[in-house]
Amino acid sequence: MLRPGYSTRRIAAELQAAGVIRSRLGFILWHRTHPRQSLKAGEYLFDKTDRTLDVYNRLVRGDIYVHTVVIPEGFTIFDIAQAVQDAGLGSSQDFLDVARTHVALISDIAPEAKSLEGYLFPNTYEFTRTQSMKELAAAMVKQFRQVSEQIGLIKNSQETDIKKADVQKIVTMASIIEKETAVAEERTVVASVYYNRLDKKMALQADPSVIYAELLSGSYSGALHHADMGFQSEYNTYAHPGLPPGPIANPGRTSLEAAMHPAHTDYLYFVSDGSGHHRFSRSLEEHNQNVARLRQAIQGR
Repeated sequence: MLRPGYSTRRIAAELQAAGVIRSRLGFILWHRTHPRQSLKAGEYLFDKTDRTLDVYNRLVRGDIYVHTVVIPEGFTIFDIAQAVQDAGLGSSQDFLDVARTHVALISDIAPEAKSLEGYLFPNTYEFTRTQSMKELAAAMVKQFRQVSEQIGLIKNSQETDIKKADVQKIVTMASIIEKETAVAEERTVVASVYYNRLDKKMALQADPSVIYAELLSGSYSGALHHADMGFQSEYNTYAHPGLPPGPIANPGRTSLEAAMHPAHTDYLYFVSDGSGHHRFSRSLEEHNQNVARLRQAIQGR
């Protein structure tokens, strides 16, 4: 790792100590005869000792090592923080601190946001160890903005197609949709269920919101139980009507579009069909029948 501000002597010493070059003096002399070429700071990966000229040229080109971070749709800030740590870019806690405090990155489009949850767009990123945690988060927010402009959620960093107060609501709804189904073609229908429940002043009763409430408190055990439905948190949509105060995950494009353009249905309930999809129903009686079918399917396995 060659950090900004290192002198040529320091760079040469680091390279020789790591076994990358054989002669520290040779490296320094070569640089002195080529004073117009600057050496780029960063992390470099060398498999073996190499010729001084080849190593020198790599540093001039800035051929630095990048770390790939894969952020799937539906990852929370906790998941992303762990992915950043697993990629060797720093501690998960440092990333979480940034995600929780640097809301200024999105305050122009979501002034009510309490963290960057929901605005760290799922994608495959390449980062270097010279980048700060804030720069990593900013890159993810930038991707969110680009996709949001493409789908009409926002026009640019200063103006929105949708009222600013509603951007947060749409991203929040999209995050619930994202966590409820992995089937893209179901997402507009799931969205319709939740919007229908909001219209009727019914509690959303979204299990992922309970999980997120417990993640925030550090009490999630890895599974939900009936007693968890009474967990006291604004994010628990069983205990509190309406949308939670913010997103519960980071949604992808199709979930954002579903939250913006839900299907037109009169469904109020849905439950898994046991094969990765869902059964939708208009009444509690019909819903209970679908729940019974699911239980039978599980018992028959």
